[in-house]
Amino acid sequence: MSVYRGRFAPSPTGPLHFGSLVSAVGSFLQARSQNGLWLLRMEDVDQTRCFTQAADSILRTLEAYDLYWDESYMVQTQRSEAYTYALQQLHELDQVYACACSRKAIATHNQTQGHPPGFYAGLCRNGIPNDTFKTHEQMSVRVKVENQCLGFEDRVQGFWQQNLEQEVGDFVIRRADGLFAYQLAVVVDDRDQGITEIVRGSDLIDSTPRQRYLQSLLGIPSPDYIHLPVAQNAQGEKLSKQTHAPALPLERPVIWLWQALDFLGQQPPRDLQEADLDAFWDWAIRHWRLEQVPKVLGSEYQPFHSRASTRCSN
Repeated sequence: MSVYRGRFAPSPTGPLHFGSLVSAVGSFLQARSQNGLWLLRMEDVDQTRCFTQAADSILRTLEAYDLYWDESYMVQTQRSEAYTYALQQLHELDQVYACACSRKAIATHNQTQGHPPGFYAGLCRNGIPNDTFKTHEQMSVRVKVENQCLGFEDRVQGFWQQNLEQEVGDFVIRRADGLFAYQLAVVVDDRDQGITEIVRGSDLIDSTPRQRYLQSLLGIPSPDYIHLPVAQNAQGEKLSKQTHAPALPLERPVIWLWQALDFLGQQPPRDLQEADLDAFWDWAIRHWRLEQVPKVLGSEYQPFHSRASTRCSN
């Protein structure tokens, strides 16, 4: 049998917080419970938001929590050649085109046409409109999508599907500022790290059909998917740098690990909070049960499109 290869892929926009820890613990335990490998990737492709000090802080925190990764960790800002090659493959397949639309123009069009926020109606798909004055350097690159339903079975959330053409539209794979977009980078990275199963927060579940679509275009086998519940603050917002989530302390890490394990439905005993890290991880790995992980609850996450897509028929 092939070796299980999972990963944790934080964005170094700030220190790790409890929401990050939930994803790290869930992906780590899913890998270790199967005697698999757990890899690390710094998703710093958006260089406007990421910085080196945050990456260093993340590494220190993972080590303090005994979340040790296998192999050398990957850094997206060192991988432009791989992304460029993938973009060239899509160009040769006639699956991409240049787009001169600004975010403001797209938002205005969507509002007047009754499209949902974030949707792209293919305004530049057949050529740049005559009334645009942007230069080539200011154009993004979008991938063409088709009018078909893409579905997958998530091992926690159940079946999920989406019609990309009608619900998302042609999406960006290289931004107007020249940076590669997350959707393309993560597909290429997962391929090159040999990832067999992706475990991450359910706030990213709507990205999965786009990533699976790119996988199909590039001839990349799709991994399995597990989307974990997302931790919130008292206002019902996802924990993040934008919502001022506090950094994880480096002292007494077992307390926070215990809370993450409890959040993931594993019902750890109270006295495990007093254990050392070796004893904690020994118990957690032996007792990890994916079937006990709760699904997304209530308003904890409002997806852009529901799994019961009105654009898809069974």
